[in-house]
Formats: sequence, C-alpha cells, structure tokens
Amino acid sequence: MTVTRFGLQIPRFTYPGVPDSALFERVADIATTAEESGGFDSVWVMDHFYQLPGLGAEDEPMFEAYSLLSALAARTSRVRLGTMVTGVTYRNPALLAKTVTTLDVISSGRAILGIGAAWNESEHNAYGFDFPSTRERMDRLEEALQICRAMFTEYAPSFSGKYYRIHEAFNVPRPVTPGGPPVMIGGSGEKRTLRLVAEYGDASNIFGDLPTIRHKLDVLARHCADVGRDPAEITKTKLCTMVIAPTAEQADKKVEQIRAATGFGEEQVRAMLVAGSPDQVLEQVQAHVDAGLDGLLFNMLDAHEVDNVRLAGETLARFNF
Repeated sequence: MTVTRFGLQIPRFTYPGVPDSALFERVADIATTAEESGGFDSVWVMDHFYQLPGLGAEDEPMFEAYSLLSALAARTSRVRLGTMVTGVTYRNPALLAKTVTTLDVISSGRAILGIGAAWNESEHNAYGFDFPSTRERMDRLEEALQICRAMFTEYAPSFSGKYYRIHEAFNVPRPVTPGGPPVMIGGSGEKRTLRLVAEYGDASNIFGDLPTIRHKLDVLARHCADVGRDPAEITKTKLCTMVIAPTAEQADKKVEQIRAATGFGEEQVRAMLVAGSPDQVLEQVQAHVDAGLDGLLFNMLDAHEVDNVRLAGETLARFNF
C-alpha cells in the first residue's frame, strides 16, 4: 500500500489580512483546494504548539493538530490526513492511538499516524513537558509504536515497558482502516530512526539532497534486510518546500524573497526547494523519484493564496509514476 504520493503540509497560520477568528476558514480553503486540484492525495499539519524558527515568531498562531485535522475531515472527502509529525513526548501513546483512531472513524478511513522523537525544547519547557535525552526519546518512540500498533490491531492489548504501560486497553470504535491507520515515522537517523521504520513503519519521511536521499534509502534497505522485511512495503517520502509560479522568472522572484527572509545563502535555499515553473517542478519531482522516493510532501509558504495551491496540485496531477 502506498500511503501517499503527493502531500501538502500547511505550515503557517499567519496570513496577511486574516484575523484569528477567520484562520480556520482559510486553512479549510487551502485543504479543499488541495483536494480539488487532483494532485494532492494527503494533507498534513505540524504537531507543534509554537511556530517554528524560520517560519515565524514563536507567538504566531498555531492550531492544535488533531482538533484541526478532525475539522478538516469534515470539510474534505478524499485526501488522507496526518501530522508531520507528532512528537512522542506530547501525548500518552494510548491516548494518541485513541485520538488517531477517532480521526480515522470521522474521516471514513483517511487517518495517518505521523510520529517522531520530538525536538523542540522551547515548547516542551513552556508547556511543562519533560524533554529527556535523545536516547530516551527514541526508546519512548519505540514503546509508543508498539502500543499504537497493538491498540490498532488487538481487542484488549496489554503492554508493560520502561516508560509506558497499558492494561487490556479497549479502543472502540475500532479503526475503519484495516489493521489501523498507516504509521509514518519522521526522521533520518541511521542507527535508530530508520531501524524503527524497518520494524514498525508503513512510511518514512526523510530529509536531504538527492545524494543524501539515496544514502538514507540504502541504510533503510539494510535495516529491512536485518529484520526480514521487503523495503517495497514502506512508502519512502521527503518533506521539502515547493515554490511554483506560471513562469520561471516569477518563481525566481519568490525564491529570492525566501532567501532574503531566512538569511540563508542561495545554494542553501535551493537545496531546500523544489522550485520553478510547472515543467521545472515536474522535472525536479522526477529526479526525486529516480533517486528512490515513492512520494513527496510539500510545504508551500504562500499556500494562503489558494491559486498557488491549485497550480501546484494541477501540476502534480500531470506526473506519472
């Protein structure tokens, strides 16, 4: 099963001229436009409580992810819905499994569990979450994956680990998706994260330029061999930023605006982007697929102007895997 081919992540909730009271309607408009465009088969939101560095100030608006996804489930009918990605430290794993199952039922089987080890220490400190060592967070992630899988697939599972436990935990109503919502594990760590993907993941989201992507996929393939799994069972994706415009010249102007806003060098910015006219975007998408990816997930910093989302989706709808 391919979890997603092309997804749109909505990374910002600060839009020029849009008051807080109208933010959800604009986000819903972005999601429905992505669906109607024909090119996006999934919509994602960040599981953060503060805006991220490089995207805005910490005190800019940020919706709670699963409340937002449940609302978007009522406004859409086809796209899958998930977080990019839930921090394991933010929720008890049993509660997380219940939450994602509820999203799956509400959306008639369109939920994806996106999960990772968490990284934003600032919001942990502000909200009172413990922020343990990387090793402990990875250990917690593995236990959480085991609990979520069990609650998706078993009637009354029990589990006792170092950090989490459940005892005959009912998860009713059951997920609509057979076997439960697919699990996407975010991150590119070669020793632990990609090993967890091989053992527990339906999908992986990694980062990097094309040589890095090829290397990470080779590492994942070796982990799959170690655990006796066919890597073709795992949907391999990358999160990047799309800058698209009707012409290359217009796209270049947008890229320069991003470079000026972030302070990054031109080469650094270009490495983060899929950018250009529709034909140029398709060429870059093809290069990523040729590198071994099954799909791409896109941030669009100008998604609040929904014509940009429509152009992106209509462009991606032309791509043949």
